[in-house]
Amino acid sequence: MQEFLTAALSFPAMLFSAALVVVIAFWLLVLAGAADHHSFDADLDTDLAGIGGVPVTVSVSVMVAVGWFTALTGSVLLHRGDTTGTARAALTCGVLAGALLVAWAVVRLLAHHFRRFFADQPPPSRQDFVGRVCSIRTGSVGTGFGQAEVAAADGSTAIVQVRLLEPADAAFTAGSTGLLYAYDDAGEFFWVSPYDRALDPGPPPAPPRTHRRTPPGRTA
Repeated sequence: MQEFLTAALSFPAMLFSAALVVVIAFWLLVLAGAADHHSFDADLDTDLAGIGGVPVTVSVSVMVAVGWFTALTGSVLLHRGDTTGTARAALTCGVLAGALLVAWAVVRLLAHHFRRFFADQPPPSRQDFVGRVCSIRTGSVGTGFGQAEVAAADGSTAIVQVRLLEPADAAFTAGSTGLLYAYDDAGEFFWVSPYDRALDPGPPPAPPRTHRRTPPGRTA
């Protein structure tokens, strides 16, 4: 047990040990419903978000676990050896490089075989918030400042930057309801307008059903 702890808390295994603690904590949050396994896919380029179509959180978790086990094994072997000085430092760097290469190779291999189990869904976009109702979170909203909370289609919420054109028809205060009607890519904010639920006409009514008349002399 002492040998295991010594190896796990020594370089280079300690790097993967710290990352493994973070990975375990993240998946506990996923199990508790406080996080989603696609949480970081939208923050990465589509070519980097995951390996081979697998969500980035899954790829990184597997990479950290495999890297930790490989580095731990190498550290145990180093501690059992009698190398010292420059040779030991070189072997330690080799263990780190080998752990990274093995972890990458294993993730690539697993992703190639299991990517079909992950649905190919487009990453969420800020444009998805356009047309949604939001709740103002700042004391006021103007042409240069304002924040609001908006709910996504999956039920998650986000705090976004909002701006109001002048002259404003109505002043916003904290808790007011607004409608995000456009997104400014350059400024990275949404244009918002006042929204009154009482004036929302709702979805258009369904067209009336037409009944086919039966010609005289025929039965329906």
